[in-house]
Amino acid sequence: MHEVKARETLASRLGFILLSAGCAIGLGNVWRFPFITGRYGGAAFVLIYILFLIILGLPVMVMELAIGRASKQNIGLALNTLTPAKKPWHVYGKLAIIGNYTLMMFYTTITGWLLSYFVHMIKGDFLGLDAAGVGSFFGSMLENPLSMTVWMIVAVILGFLPVARGLQSGVEKITKYMMIGLLALMLILAINSLSLKGGSEGLKFYLIPDFAKLGGNFFEAVYAAMGQAFFTLSLGIGSIAIFGSYIGKEHRLTGEAVRIIGLDTFVALCSGLIIFPAAFAFGVQPDAGPSLIFITLPNIFNQMAGGRFWGTLFFLFMSFAALSTLIAVFENIISFWIDTKGVSRKKATLINAIAISLLSIPCVLGFNLLSGFQPLGPGTGVLDLEDFIVSSTLLPLGSLIFTLYCTWKYGWGWDKFIKEADSGEGQKFPSALRLYFQYILPTVIFGIFIKGYWDIFVK
Repeated sequence: MHEVKARETLASRLGFILLSAGCAIGLGNVWRFPFITGRYGGAAFVLIYILFLIILGLPVMVMELAIGRASKQNIGLALNTLTPAKKPWHVYGKLAIIGNYTLMMFYTTITGWLLSYFVHMIKGDFLGLDAAGVGSFFGSMLENPLSMTVWMIVAVILGFLPVARGLQSGVEKITKYMMIGLLALMLILAINSLSLKGGSEGLKFYLIPDFAKLGGNFFEAVYAAMGQAFFTLSLGIGSIAIFGSYIGKEHRLTGEAVRIIGLDTFVALCSGLIIFPAAFAFGVQPDAGPSLIFITLPNIFNQMAGGRFWGTLFFLFMSFAALSTLIAVFENIISFWIDTKGVSRKKATLINAIAISLLSIPCVLGFNLLSGFQPLGPGTGVLDLEDFIVSSTLLPLGSLIFTLYCTWKYGWGWDKFIKEADSGEGQKFPSALRLYFQYILPTVIFGIFIKGYWDIFVK
């Protein structure tokens, strides 16, 4: 069993909530959420999504925070610390750390794209380009491995700088400012979108539920809502548990999880308020995946009064969303190195900044020199494979393991989990639903896991 050493702590409760929300808030909120909301009929989908956030995301987040707070360790050591005699559980700790590295192998590249677009927007490089021109700009960016590598390294450096400065003076302080900036930018962008002529149709689509729009897609929409509710919170690889390990027992964890999820949902909903009115005002369909952010939206900004200014703010907001996730996951990785290798924070940061830069190169090359490598079928690349390993494998698998670990006697056990979750003041964990948490929740998570594989390999 590892000794639980004196541990750094966060200076404030606000810092903890903003850090945890910063980890959860990322590209899933800002580009995936509006796209799948558009695909599945708008407001009706949003209601189903919020329901699954409460019944799926919330309990798993409380469990992950409880594991972190009780063990006072990163996920690599937490299960070993809480149940030293129950060996099989420990294996997942190391897998979760691998998951953090795998996530960073592609997230750094996408963050680099956003930073580069922010700079291009400031310089006015999109002015006068039509949709085809913006598309060709994005294509030429992907074809240039050198430029993409430079921007990826810039993203790695910006993510590791706060981590190197320490938990309170670096990670907490900088993320706090970044998150407040992100929320302010969102509100300004949303107000601008809402004031656009013709944007009210987008608002109706987004805010007035019409279940008839789901039509024959009802079960598909339910699965998509489950998946989005689940993946948006970054649960399952210990990147939330780490912040649980840095807090005291003054507040019950259910209330804290509600606040984190509330902030995460606010950002997702606000991103829809930015994108839908703008898309409807300019007669553009919110497209899938990267093309929405990197082709469709720059084209909309080009047609908008003051578009260069609004585009610059938008990509600054997107960069903050991506960097807040980088900082949170980097902190998890560095904590693992400090606790297991006994190295200083600065040395761990330097080693990992180099390692993650090198590990991110395959993703960069997947769009050019390695574009012939299509691991999951035609049209897929290195990024898709890495995303599949994290999103369809380790996140659901980890959440399933955390759920079983916290509710079954073969793991940490229900009583110990409840004692930890309910330490302090505030909202209690709903113990009356024990059978749901023990049997139904793991079954649903397992179903999400199986369907992820089915869709890739069988469908």
